[in-house]
Amino acid sequence: MIEAHDSPIVRSAGKLLIPLIQLFALYVLFFGQYGPGGGFAGGVILGTSFLLAILVLGPQAPPCRLAHQLEHGDGVGLMIFVGVGGLCLIGGGEFLNYSNLQLPSLDDAARRSLGIVLTQIGVAADIAVTALSIVFSLGRQNSQEASHE
Repeated sequence: MIEAHDSPIVRSAGKLLIPLIQLFALYVLFFGQYGPGGGFAGGVILGTSFLLAILVLGPQAPPCRLAHQLEHGDGVGLMIFVGVGGLCLIGGGEFLNYSNLQLPSLDDAARRSLGIVLTQIGVAADIAVTALSIVFSLGRQNSQEASHE
């Protein structure tokens, strides 16, 4: 079973760094349409920040309880991605052709920008939840094997 790290220095550094890592993940996510980064990289950074919180703060800390709740949200990112693509299809265009998003109050450039950001959010959510699910399932397997021995 995973316990909180016993060093107060590591816990203090973790409490300081974990929110900064999560903020950096959001920066990478939203900067991805203008440069390197995007949904995949932002999702990986966000998922690993939750895993770092579990290792440093223990599984009962508030960020870790949130990580366990996020594990049940698998597929939400895919629904966001497919939903944006479906709105493009409904608008008469191709899948993920953002200029055909059915948002009448926005001009063409704003529709494209919003479509890119929404699909990147969907990718990031799916990647972060998948990373958490893999680690949690491996942890459950190890604890089950240890209990059988």
